[in-house]
Amino acid sequence: MSQNLPTAERPAYLAWLPAFLFSSADGALRYILKAWALMLVPSFALSALLALILPDLPRPDFPVEEIGFPVLFLLLVVVSPVVETLIMAPVLLLVTRLLGPGPAVLVSAALWAIGHSLQAAGWGLVVWWPFLVMSIAFLTWRPRGLATACGLVVAIHALQNLVGALFILAGAR
Repeated sequence: MSQNLPTAERPAYLAWLPAFLFSSADGALRYILKAWALMLVPSFALSALLALILPDLPRPDFPVEEIGFPVLFLLLVVVSPVVETLIMAPVLLLVTRLLGPGPAVLVSAALWAIGHSLQAAGWGLVVWWPFLVMSIAFLTWRPRGLATACGLVVAIHALQNLVGALFILAGAR
């Protein structure tokens, strides 16, 4: 199995995911927009489902009033995607070397879910999906260069967090 999880070689347990996710042929901008849509809709559906089924489940509390929305926006939309991608990349590359790309994306998503659950259990349950998509995106684009793969994941992550930041702003008013 190659590092970029080509459609023809991806594991059967990932075959239900859209083929575009495993190919860099469409170009970066199209990929970013499609991957973001693939992350956004299910993560919001998961969030809504959790709120319905487990309304008392702790969710993240963003300190809008303490630090102000502009700082929070910068942290969510710029800093967090960059820092989390820089943490994800070496871990994902190491796990890929040890276990292969299929298991590596599952391990990566699980680790990010656990990490986010430490702050709020509900958050961890929701973020596993976006991190699965971002982990696949990273490995798919890695053959085009480490900076390209990281930049692409940062862009997808920033778009995802942008929507969340706008919801936080709407709720803060």
